[in-house]
Formats: sequence, C-alpha cells, structure tokens
Amino acid sequence: MMKFSCEKVLLQSAIAVTSRAVAQKSSIPALEGLLLHVDTNLTVSGYNMQTGIRTKVSADVVSGGDIVLNARLFGDIIRRMPDDVVTVSVDDRQTVHLSCGDADFDILGLSAADYPDLPEVEDEYAMSIQQKTLRAMIEEVAFAVSTNESRPVHTGALFEISDAGLTMVAVDGFRLAVRREKLENMEGGAFSFVAPGSALSEVKGICADTEDLATVTLGRRHILFEVGDTELICRRLEGEFLDYKNAIPRKNPITLIADTKSLIESIDRVSVVISDKLKSPVRCLFECDKVTLTAKTGNGESRDVCRLSGDGEGLEIGFNNRYLMEALRYAPADTVKIELNTGVSPAVIVPVEGEENFLYMVLPVRLKSAE
Repeated sequence: MMKFSCEKVLLQSAIAVTSRAVAQKSSIPALEGLLLHVDTNLTVSGYNMQTGIRTKVSADVVSGGDIVLNARLFGDIIRRMPDDVVTVSVDDRQTVHLSCGDADFDILGLSAADYPDLPEVEDEYAMSIQQKTLRAMIEEVAFAVSTNESRPVHTGALFEISDAGLTMVAVDGFRLAVRREKLENMEGGAFSFVAPGSALSEVKGICADTEDLATVTLGRRHILFEVGDTELICRRLEGEFLDYKNAIPRKNPITLIADTKSLIESIDRVSVVISDKLKSPVRCLFECDKVTLTAKTGNGESRDVCRLSGDGEGLEIGFNNRYLMEALRYAPADTVKIELNTGVSPAVIVPVEGEENFLYMVLPVRLKSAE
C-alpha cells in the first residue's frame, strides 16, 4: 500500500517536465509511463532508454512505494483536476486511486519492477554555470546541430570545458555556431564531450531565467545535467567532432558592419518569393556602405538594399536565406561584423563588441551567372 498527497500545481509541473523523456511507443509498456518513487518525498521519472529525466516533488507521505503510470493518462487526469491537493493511493493489485476536491479516478498502474534503472553517472569531471547562461548558450547554438544521422556525432553539440570557460559548438555541414562563456566553477580539470541535440533542447526547457547554478557532470558513457530539483541523464555521442578551430577562416580581407535587425528584415523581404518548392539563394552584392539583396524564382523576383558600414569591393555571394537569417537571428548582438573573402568562401559573423563570446560561419551557395 502506497499513499501520498501533494499540491496539484507541483505534481502537474513534474509530470510536464518528466513526460518529455517518455517513449511515445515502446515494446516495453513501462517506458510509456512515469515511475513514481515515494520515500520521504515523491520522485517522478521518465526514460526512453536514450534520455532520462527525474524530478523531486515535495509531498506529504503516508506510506512509500513505487508504481508506473501511463504518462499521457496520468497527465490528462491531473491537468483536469481542481487546483487543490491531490491524493494518490495504490493498493496491492496496483489499482491507483486519484482524488482532488470532489474529483476521483481509479486507473491501473504497472509494476515498477518492469521499469529500467536510469544510468548512474560517475562524478570525475563536473562544471557549474548559471541556468540562464546555459539556456542562452544552447538556444544560440542548437539551431546549427545536424539532423543527418550519417554523422551521428554532429547531431549533438560539443562542450569544451577549461580554465578559460565553456565553449559550445554545433555544425551541420552548411553552418557552424560557436559560443563561449566563463564558468562559475570546474572540477577534475579540463574535459570535453558531445551531448545529443535532442537532450539539449530538454535541458533548455528545464533551465529557468535565473542566476541559480546548473551542474553538468561527465561520466564514462553518460552526462548528467542537474537543474534545481530536476536531473537529466543522456548518453554521450561518440566519434570525432569537426576540428572547428581550423575550419574557421579568420584572415578575411573584407569586413563590414551591419545592424542585425535591419539585415534580417532585408533578407526576410527578399525571401518572400522563395518557398520549399521554389528554392533560390539570396544573391548578395556587397558594395561601399551597402548590400543589394535579390532573389528570383517562379514566384517572381525581389530586391532590397540594406545599408552597411565598410566596402564590400563589389563581391557577389549567394546564401541559403534560412541559414543566413538564423545566424543573424540567434546572434545576441545589435550590430555584427561580417567577414568575407571570395564568392565561394564562408562568411564569418561575429559581434562588434564581445567578439570572443560567439561566432557563426555560413557556407555560401554557388551562384549561376546572372541572366
């Protein structure tokens, strides 16, 4: 017999967070559920054999125990309950009684013996960073994580930890994003790993806009992210990550300064004629203190001019509109420096101030000769 009660809002939040790691469909029915472990408090866990999330919830415990509940059904029930204290009791036949106010539900649970253990993570290497900083870094890099499974290591982001701080890198063959920040503390010396992009999107969701610390611990095969009362455990991605330092050209003869918002708006305007069916690069002609952007598809032609600072020397170069726009949109800077070399060389985008904090590289699209 297991019984506890807790505030609906706390339970609902815990279900929402842990359900993100629940398997949608699995040959193991327990993996489509949440594990409720009750001792002095309640711990709710979700696990899909790749990523596991568990969070602690303050609860009034009458008797402890373990039960697995279907995540979708359990979440739907709790969400519809009145804003009051929820009481959960489980009998010897694994029938679960849920009550809150005048609402009562009886559902069947599954044995916790069928639920796989979440991996243990050794704590040889660890680092701490503010939650809001980690969240911002993930957001400003994750868009460049590859979705191509032919190079599994690039479906994640590289974390490099040293005395200089944390460097996070993502690359997908068309663009590269680098972010750097100082760390609050580091244990065990310098280390590095690649974390899956799918897990990082969940970490971003768990992190709050707060200066409270998140701790990242590296094990031999797994990574542990600890954020407040919530833990996320995921597999490390194995393989050789791109040597990004040598991939970035920094001796570029052309340097231009752009207002980030104005350039995004110009790209957005000329992109109107581009669609998934009718693709076209955005043709950029960089001249003195301006860039002329054009696009041409079966939908029509578009043209816009954006004012810049610097001389583009008449360089003409094409870019995928989405890749260029995302690089600018995720840049945490009002003004950026664009470094160019030739029409077939990558463009490097860095902030005018705080250049060491981030860098984006975008590969060009070969342009056909103008008609």
